[in-house]
Amino acid sequence: MNQPTEPTIAIDVYRKRRERVFAALRAAGGGVAIVPTGPEALRNRDADYPYRHDSYFYYLTGFTEPEALLVLDASAAPDAPASVLFCREKNVERETWEGFRFGPEGAREAFGFDAAFAIGEVDAQVPRILADKPVLHYALGSSSELDAQVRGWLDAVRAQGRGGVAAPTAARDLIPLLDDMRLIKDEHELAIMRRAGQISAQAHRRAMAACHPGVREYELEAELLYTFRKFGAQAPAYTSIVAAGANACVLHYPAGNAIAQDGDLILIDAACELDGYASDITRTFPASGRFTPAQRELYDIVLAAQQAAIDVTRAGATFDDPHQAAVRVLSQGLLDTGILDRTKFASVNNVIAERAYAPFYMHRTGHWLGIDVHDCGDYRERGAPRDETGALPWRTLKPGMTLTIEPGLYIRPTEGVPERYWNIGIRIEDDAIVTANGCELLTRDVAVGADAIEALMQAARASNETGKSIA
Repeated sequence: MNQPTEPTIAIDVYRKRRERVFAALRAAGGGVAIVPTGPEALRNRDADYPYRHDSYFYYLTGFTEPEALLVLDASAAPDAPASVLFCREKNVERETWEGFRFGPEGAREAFGFDAAFAIGEVDAQVPRILADKPVLHYALGSSSELDAQVRGWLDAVRAQGRGGVAAPTAARDLIPLLDDMRLIKDEHELAIMRRAGQISAQAHRRAMAACHPGVREYELEAELLYTFRKFGAQAPAYTSIVAAGANACVLHYPAGNAIAQDGDLILIDAACELDGYASDITRTFPASGRFTPAQRELYDIVLAAQQAAIDVTRAGATFDDPHQAAVRVLSQGLLDTGILDRTKFASVNNVIAERAYAPFYMHRTGHWLGIDVHDCGDYRERGAPRDETGALPWRTLKPGMTLTIEPGLYIRPTEGVPERYWNIGIRIEDDAIVTANGCELLTRDVAVGADAIEALMQAARASNETGKSIA
């Protein structure tokens, strides 16, 4: 069996991240941090769901096998191991069925830990590490199973009290520290995310090229999944949304068996996960290859809203600034089209103040993106003074933060709304890296303007007629 290898540069990246955790814990008085990976999950009978590691664990280790635990001892003696991995033992018989395992010694050497033990030794070794340490850091309350394990380890330490051994006297939540670390991406992460964005954009191009009236939603989903795997992504980053016609007004609609009709819009929100990192793209396009006038009118409003949000996404802005920029454009568009009655609202400011746009735009304009598609990190400044309403200020954007920019409009049949707009759902989404002077868009290798989308689809049809492919 071939042994997986991890690039040296990546090993250094994970080691440096662990060193940052050590530095933060030592500055806070030391102690021990515990980070488990995710459990395997039974799908049915003896078949598991495809395994996916825990994001925090992966961020600090790069290790993707199940049944693993990381212990970071920030109070370790100079001659004692500080970073310790627990993982599955080598097992030739199991490897015949399930594939290569690093084993403790192989993992220690390949991923740069100070020590490694078999996972079966965790109940013996962790209490030893916790003995006489001041603080235990872990994801408090995140898992009843982990909480039970921790109680067992602490009980084992306390049982040694008559021998002069003391258990940690405090437990602290490790997650805020790791969230702040993960919020700003390093160059290793950004390189992966750029490539993930390229693969996802390629998948959207293929889906546009394959679309025609009569195609089923799941057929377009198949084009996406094929492209993700063909170009090296390990999995979709989330359940693919492929929505034809009125289904596009359902925000989290999973690809079904609906047939795209001539005159329908197709909304696809789908992207890949590559080497542990998510991308996230949405495009909306006409099944026929041509927007109707009403579709084009709304599409251009959403695209203008996205551009307004992009224009204010930069270091020094707040997380809320892109949303407010998009809401203003969308609100004006709702007035201009008559979807909102001008006689009821004196200005766009009234629309925003009364949130009259909300029935047609009910989500925010973006979210953090990274190892998780809805990545970790506070959206407001934790610990900052609250305003007169009691709210914390929005977080200030910094270079290296990554987020989505995704306005939309969803027009269900509604009294007073012109019928030509009914059942039109549009969302346009791209991934962005915050920079000092703006943002870098990662997912623009697929058309976004209405004219460019129509040109791509018309070229695809011409190529299909000659037996060629542009995807």
